[in-house]
Amino acid sequence: MSCGRDFVETLRRIGYPEAESLHAEDFDWLFEAGGGAPFLRWFCGSVSERNVLSEAELQAFGRLRGAGRPVLEGAALEEALRTRAAPRTPAPGDAEVEALERELRALRELRSLRVRRRDQRRLLAAAAGHASARLGAEEAAAAKALRRGRGALRSVSGEVGGALRATADAVAQLTAFLGEPAGAGPPVFLYQCSTEKYLGREEQSTAALARYTKTQFFPGAREVVESSNEENFQLVDPRAAAVSASPEAVEARRLEMARLRLAFVCAQHQAVHLRASNLSLEARIERAEDALRRPAAQALGKEDLEAKISSLNSHILELEEQITHMKESTLPAVIKENAQLLNMPVVKGDFDLQIAKQDCYTARQEFVLNQLIKQKASFEVLQLSYEIELRKHREIHRQLENLVQELSQSNTALRQRLEVLADPSVSRQRDPRSTIDTRDHSAHRLYQLLEGENKKKELFITHRNLEEVAEKLKQDVSSGQDQLAASAQEHSFFLSKLNNDVDLLCDILYQGRNQLLLSDQELTEQFHQVESQLNKLNHLLTDTLADVKTKRKILASNKLHQVERELYVYFLKDEDYLKNIVENLENQSKIKAVGLKD
Repeated sequence: MSCGRDFVETLRRIGYPEAESLHAEDFDWLFEAGGGAPFLRWFCGSVSERNVLSEAELQAFGRLRGAGRPVLEGAALEEALRTRAAPRTPAPGDAEVEALERELRALRELRSLRVRRRDQRRLLAAAAGHASARLGAEEAAAAKALRRGRGALRSVSGEVGGALRATADAVAQLTAFLGEPAGAGPPVFLYQCSTEKYLGREEQSTAALARYTKTQFFPGAREVVESSNEENFQLVDPRAAAVSASPEAVEARRLEMARLRLAFVCAQHQAVHLRASNLSLEARIERAEDALRRPAAQALGKEDLEAKISSLNSHILELEEQITHMKESTLPAVIKENAQLLNMPVVKGDFDLQIAKQDCYTARQEFVLNQLIKQKASFEVLQLSYEIELRKHREIHRQLENLVQELSQSNTALRQRLEVLADPSVSRQRDPRSTIDTRDHSAHRLYQLLEGENKKKELFITHRNLEEVAEKLKQDVSSGQDQLAASAQEHSFFLSKLNNDVDLLCDILYQGRNQLLLSDQELTEQFHQVESQLNKLNHLLTDTLADVKTKRKILASNKLHQVERELYVYFLKDEDYLKNIVENLENQSKIKAVGLKD
C-alpha cells in the first residue's frame, strides 16, 4: 500500500468529510517532500477514531467557552491535574507511599520506554512502507513502460515480418525470373534478345555493299581517292600522257584525241564552206529577186551589161588577190596564233566527261558512305543500349546489397530485442500508476509538445491527461486535414475557373483563326482615329509654334507692336496699371497739344 493510500484511509477512519472523493495518488508527493514526511507517517500510524471528539463533547466545550470561563491548555492543564485534590482515602503509611511512588516511577519509565520503542517501530514501518510504495510505483511504471515497449516491438516486428515476407516474395519472383531459361518466356531485358538475326542481316548488307563497290568502282579507285587532294588537281594537257595509265592506254587516248581534233577541224572547215556557199546562194537569190522586181523599162542594154560585167570581174579579181594575199600572209599567222583555240572545245568536252565521271563516282561514294554511317550508327545505338542496361543492373545490384545489409542488421536487432523480452524478470505485471513521475522527462516533454502554449500549469500530470491532449491533437489533425481538403477543393475549383477564363481569352484573342489577334478591331480603329487626331494636333502645334516665332520676330523688330503687346498684357493682368499709363499718355498728349498751340 502506498503512503497516499494510507493517508486517505486514515482520513476516512477518523470521519473526515468528503474523504471518499479523494484519490490516493494525489497525495504521494507529500511523502516525497522532505519536511513533513515523518509527521504524516506518525499521523497515519497513531491517529484513530478515539482521538476524535464526539458531538456532545464539542457542544460542552463550546458552552464552556461561551460562558467566559478560562480554558486550561498545555502546561497549565498538567499543573492543575497534578495539584488536583486527591480523593479522601485513609492515609497510608510512609513506607507504603514510598513503595507506591517507586512503583509509579518504574511504571512511568517502562511506559515511556515502550512509547519510544513504539514510535521508533512506527517510524521504521512507515519508512519501510514508503520505500515499498515508491519501489512499487517505480516497478509499476517500469512494467507499464515494458508493456508499451513490448507492444511497440510486437507492432514493429509485425511490420518487419510483413516487409521481410514481401521482400522474400519479391526476391523469390526475381530469382525465378532470372533463373528461367532463355526460351521460357518473352524477353524483358535487352541482353536476353538474340542478335544473331540482326548480325546476319548486317553481314548480308556488308557483303552486298562490298559487291556493289567492286562493280561500281574500278580497281585502285580507293587508293586514288585517298591520295588525292586539292593540290594535286591541275589542268591536264591532252597531248601529255596520263599519270597512272599504261603506255597502250596513253597511246590509245592520244590517238583518240588526235582523231577528235582532226574531225573537229574538218567539221569546222566544212561548216565554213557550207556557210560561204549558203551566203553566196542567198546573194544570188537576192540579186535575182531584184532583177525580177525591176521593171522592163529599166532593163540594161547590152553595152551597159557588158560594162557592168567587166567591172564586176575586175572587182572579183581584186577580191581574189586579197584572198590570195590573206591566205599567203595573214591567215597562216592567225592560224598559228589560234591553233590552240581550235582544240578548246575538244578539251572542254573531255574535261566535262571527266567531271561527269567524277560526279558519278562521288555520288556512288556518298551512297556507300551513307550506308556505312547508318550501319555504324546502328552498332553504336546497340552498344549504348547495352551500356545503359548494364549501368541500371549495377545500380539495382548495389541497392539489393544495401537492402540485404539493412535486413541483416534489422534481424540482429530484432533477435536481441526478443532475447530481452524473453527474460522472465521483465515479464511480471504490476498495477499501473495513474500519475506520471516527475523524473520522467520524456513523458513531460511529450505532454508539453501535445498541450502546446497553455498558460495554466497543472501540478500533476496523469496518463489520462496525456491521452486527452493526444485525442485533442488527433482532432486538430483531422480538422486540419478537412480544412486542407476544403482548400484543395477550392483550389481545384479556382483552377477550373482559371482554365475557363483562359479558354475564353484565347477565343477572344484568336476569334476562330490560327493567328493571334493582339488587339481588337474596334480598338484598332479607335486607335487609328486617335493617332490621326494626334497628327492633326501635332500639325496645329507646329503651325502655332511657327506663328509664335514669326510674331516674336515682328515684335523684336517693331517698337509699336511691342507697346501694343504690353498694353494688351496690362489689360489682361493689371487694369489699374493700364489706366495709369493711359492717363499719363493723355496728359502728355494734352501738354504737347497745348505747347503746339502756344
